Amino acid sequence: MKGRIAALSMAVLLALYLVLVADRAIRLVATGVPVAIGLGVALIVFPFIAAWALMRELLFGIRTERLVKDLAAEHALPEDDLPRRPSGRPDREAADAEFDRYRAEVDAAPESWRAWFRLGLAYDASGDRRRARAALRRAIALNRQAA
Repeated sequence: MKGRIAALSMAVLLALYLVLVADRAIRLVATGVPVAIGLGVALIVFPFIAAWALMRELLFGIRTERLVKDLAAEHALPEDDLPRRPSGRPDREAADAEFDRYRAEVDAAPESWRAWFRLGLAYDASGDRRRARAALRRAIALNRQAA
C-alpha cells in the first residue's frame, strides 16, 4: 500500500511539474530568441520523457502486483522467513543460500512465469535489483504469452 501511495504521489507531482514547465516553455518559445526557443523546446521534450519513464514503472508495478496476487491465490509464493538486518532487508548470506533452489527451478522449467517470478524475488532478496527486475519482466512476458 505504501508503494501505491508513493507512486500516486509521484504521478501527481509529475503532472503538476508538466503544467508548470509547459507554461515556462511556451513563454521561452514566444520570446523569439534562438537560445530561449531551444530551452523552451527542451523544457517540452524532457518532461515527456520523464512521464514515459514513470508510466513504464507504474505498469511494471501493476503487472507484478497482479502476478503476486495470482501466486498468492495458488499458495505458490515463497515463504518470507529469511533473517533480517536492522534495516529490514533480508540477510544477504541467507538469501544467497536459498537462491540456488530458485535458479534450479527456472533451469527445470524455463517457460514457467511462476519460476521466473520466484527467481526475481530471490534476486531481490540477494540485493541484485537489476537481475531481479529482468527476471520479473521475463515472468510478466511469459504470463502475457500464456494468457
